Amino acid sequence: MRSEKLTKTKDHLIESLRDKQRRDGSWKFCFEGSLMTNAYMIILLRSLNIQTEETLIKRLVNEICRKQENNGSWKLYYDERFGNLSNTIECYFALLYSGYLPRDSDVLQRAKSFITNNGGLQKSEWLTKSMLAITGQIPWPTIIKLIPIEIMLLPTWSPISMFEIVGYARAHWVPIIICSNKNFKNVHPQQPSLEDLNIDREEDQSQIDERSMKLISKIKSEATKLAEIPEQIHEESFHKGEAYMLERIESNGTLYSYFSSTFFMIYSLLALGYKKDHHIIKSAIEGMKSFLFEEKDLYYIENSPSTVWDTALISNALHIAGVKNTDPMIASSTQYLLNHQHTTFGDWMINCPDTPPGGWGFSPINTMVPDIDDTTAALRALAPSTIAKIIPSTVWEKGINWVLSMQNKDGGWAAFEKNITNRWLSFIPFRYEDRVLFDPSTADLTGRTLHFLGEYTNIERNSATIKKGINWLKKHQLEDGSWYGRWGICYIYGTWTAVTGLLACGVSRSDPSLKRAINWLNSIQNKNGGWGESCSSDIKKKYTPLYASTPSQTAWALDALIYYYDKPTKEIEIGMEFLLSSFEKTNWTIEYPTGAGLPGGFYIHYHSYNYIWPLVTISNYQRKYL
Repeated sequence: MRSEKLTKTKDHLIESLRDKQRRDGSWKFCFEGSLMTNAYMIILLRSLNIQTEETLIKRLVNEICRKQENNGSWKLYYDERFGNLSNTIECYFALLYSGYLPRDSDVLQRAKSFITNNGGLQKSEWLTKSMLAITGQIPWPTIIKLIPIEIMLLPTWSPISMFEIVGYARAHWVPIIICSNKNFKNVHPQQPSLEDLNIDREEDQSQIDERSMKLISKIKSEATKLAEIPEQIHEESFHKGEAYMLERIESNGTLYSYFSSTFFMIYSLLALGYKKDHHIIKSAIEGMKSFLFEEKDLYYIENSPSTVWDTALISNALHIAGVKNTDPMIASSTQYLLNHQHTTFGDWMINCPDTPPGGWGFSPINTMVPDIDDTTAALRALAPSTIAKIIPSTVWEKGINWVLSMQNKDGGWAAFEKNITNRWLSFIPFRYEDRVLFDPSTADLTGRTLHFLGEYTNIERNSATIKKGINWLKKHQLEDGSWYGRWGICYIYGTWTAVTGLLACGVSRSDPSLKRAINWLNSIQNKNGGWGESCSSDIKKKYTPLYASTPSQTAWALDALIYYYDKPTKEIEIGMEFLLSSFEKTNWTIEYPTGAGLPGGFYIHYHSYNYIWPLVTISNYQRKYL
């Protein structure tokens, strides 16, 4: 590998990032998921008859139309075989509701054909069904309507409560349950009907089995212990749901800092009697509009800006690349991260009551939802300044304390909260409920946390904390040598984090778990030298090759191999050649989503990743081998 080419590429990435840094020290790249957000904004503005946003609606319409497939569908990722039914329903409804396309237009006719050929509205996913029910297009699905609002009254120490669902899911479920229990429908007089897409009017209730009914019965029986009069319980439950939402509204008006949860909150407030011009609703809409990202041909509403995450990762990547603390780029990003360390308690404290705040969240308006990945990323970025005593040691100590306190009892780390694994709620018959409703330990979070602890702290490698984390990873390695990563795509991501985490904590290279992992990574390398994995892996829960290579997944695999091998191997060399050549590409692989949100429903193209991970990998290659 020619060192001149490596250095030139690394320097180019550094200077590109310097040019893209904002005045406040942050980097703002697009967090691009599905078109659900664009569609929901149109639906919201039209259903509330807000007539002052025509420019916004027109541009959102154009963006949706631009991304339609030839078969009439909209996809979540390039190789999604036929298209995505739920996303197509959302886009079709939004375009129809916008009024800018006649119903007989080619765009809408092709979309309608795709929807009817794939089963119609009743075959969509639960979030889409909730939106359709709120707008009166379908009856409320039985399983959603069966969940009683009384669940809001059950205390955290109850055998079952809303707080046994992870926070990001809970922030959606509370407003949806309010609407479903009110049987709320918001139907504007000019709203188009999707009756012709309601093909199967008989709802499939095959999933609502004895276990599901047992869960509902359990919720109601627990709630009746709290009061004598059922009517009082019912009414108080709505007040509790309302209070839950109002207490978790961020400064920009959004619920939990998410566009999608805010969308449902607005309708739940209407269901509770709020007027559409109430200041809370108006503020929420303004907050949702603030998530608009506009750049060149892209006009997209983010579900939540990734600015803190991007800034932490980029700052750390620059450190690895050799940029000094004295560089203004690092100094300003350090100050930005300092300003965004959390100082308030959030729902995470329920299972961690003795721990003071000290984490970081994903977006800059997020003040109450810290997570493990953002916190360790921020601490990595701040480590050099902490060592140099440029910043107060209390920042570091609070962050470390928060991370250590969030270790699950099984030894691993989850994303947002501690020990959220209540099996009662698995009786709710939703697809991927283990990854949607709960927050279990995962290989990616555990591996990245161990890597941080091993590389950036002086915690003893034989400490109970690290031993338990190592044991969790070894226990959850798959037979082929890989690990499943929950928040990235997917087995490459999980294996990279696990390998680097184990090695950072002193696990020997001769350990069988590491040998199997490295053999697996070598075995799935593409002929062009890169690595690529399909988002379908996340749905199938099985490694599925992309049959193409992406920059970020190639960087992850290479970084694991570089961490493992003392000398560059043939696989590493041809991998690096591909990685360096990828900066000249402009095809779909550059935009392929390698971040995961909801299995089968939400995947993310992090626009920052094509800078961050190649820069880290190139720098680690240079530092180790040259």
